[in-house]
Amino acid sequence: MLFSSSVFLFLFLPLVLLLYYLPLRRWRQGQNVFLLLASLGFYAWGEPWFVLVMIASILANYGFGLWVDFCKRKGRSCALPVAAAVAANLGVLFVFKYLTFTLGILNSLGAHLVIPGIELPIGISFFTFQALSYVLDVHRGRGQVQKSPLKVGLYISFFPQLIAGPIVKYETVAQQIDGRQESWADFSAGCARFIAGLGKKVLIANQVAVVADRAFGMGAGELSASFAWLGSICYTLQIYYDFSGYSDMAIGLGRMFGFHFLENFNYPYISRSVTEFWRRWHISLSTCFRDYVYFPLGGSRVGSKAKHIRNLFLVWLLTGIWHGANWTFLAWGLFYFALLVLEKYAGLGRGWPAWLQWLFTLLVVNLAWMLFRADSLGAAWQYLLAMLGLGAGGWSDLTALYLRENWAVLLAGAAFAAPLAPRLRDYLARRDWPLADLLYAAGAAAVLLVSAAFIIKGTYNPFIYFNF
Repeated sequence: MLFSSSVFLFLFLPLVLLLYYLPLRRWRQGQNVFLLLASLGFYAWGEPWFVLVMIASILANYGFGLWVDFCKRKGRSCALPVAAAVAANLGVLFVFKYLTFTLGILNSLGAHLVIPGIELPIGISFFTFQALSYVLDVHRGRGQVQKSPLKVGLYISFFPQLIAGPIVKYETVAQQIDGRQESWADFSAGCARFIAGLGKKVLIANQVAVVADRAFGMGAGELSASFAWLGSICYTLQIYYDFSGYSDMAIGLGRMFGFHFLENFNYPYISRSVTEFWRRWHISLSTCFRDYVYFPLGGSRVGSKAKHIRNLFLVWLLTGIWHGANWTFLAWGLFYFALLVLEKYAGLGRGWPAWLQWLFTLLVVNLAWMLFRADSLGAAWQYLLAMLGLGAGGWSDLTALYLRENWAVLLAGAAFAAPLAPRLRDYLARRDWPLADLLYAAGAAAVLLVSAAFIIKGTYNPFIYFNF
């Protein structure tokens, strides 16, 4: 079920809110059980069989958490239960996400293995990371073990962040499962945040997706340089507004129910280095790899440059693999690894004018997204050649057509990728302009109404990160 669908907006969400705040308002245990059942129903709406995989993950990690807690209380080593939890969670992820890819590689090397048809459960990477976070944070003392499997289930399956993040570490919400405090201020702020994310998704991401899909769907020799650049720029905008819009909606929904999730994006396209970009982009994923992989390996405090580079390599190798079973994702991760090493140890960008640092960072990020979007390394190479002018010419009528149809969306996408809206809001707040609140409410209402109109109309509505 999509957040930007009529079923969610006009049926599921209103019904869940009514039941949560009316008959269950003063009964926390009842609210938690209800949210768990609603979340499982939300997932089962599109994945009726794979919800069993999630339930199995909940029960298994509930058991691993108890095992870890038992070892800690007895003063024993937790190595065995932690290793078992890691093996079980990553094993499930491997079977569903990487087994067929691995068997294909082996067959290309001369093996003759049968490749089964395995469907990918939506959001399996997200909820598997959260399940593993529960066990690891209990082990690290960052959250109390849950004696009830229902509370573990709520943490892992809570529908706002279930299928496309942000990845919520257990330590972030451990106290909120029972101790959260709902308020009208939180509810109204959550509604506003949800509407902003819905507008990002429906009014910008979905519109530029049409251009990006057309460009990346064209064959070798058909793509002009101008349309190749337009397609890559549109995809750069699409993936930001698609994913950050979903994160905004998830954070907003969480606040409606009293949960406070950490931010997942902080205007990444204003970054002046790749290092800064990854402090602003998909912050929850970067934080997970930092806390659970990079720091345990020693991070940057390992005493030698070679070991630090090794740590960076492993983190970015795993980051590429996490995104999917395709050589393009692996190459994408290693591309960022190379850029980060060049920044840290070769001084790439150091001393450049600020505008040039920003322009260079945006350029390499755009090229990285082109690689990320391509269906294969060969397709990425052909697309790059077209961008360099080695395709079907320079300017094309197709480019002019799509620019004429989408110029307003492209301008809006460029403008809101910078923190103009919060700066304007802060400026009006400092001026104490009497109509500021009314203008903000009117703008939010307009975004909601127009977005709802697009949804009812049934416009193109993909979600990129459902694939992960």
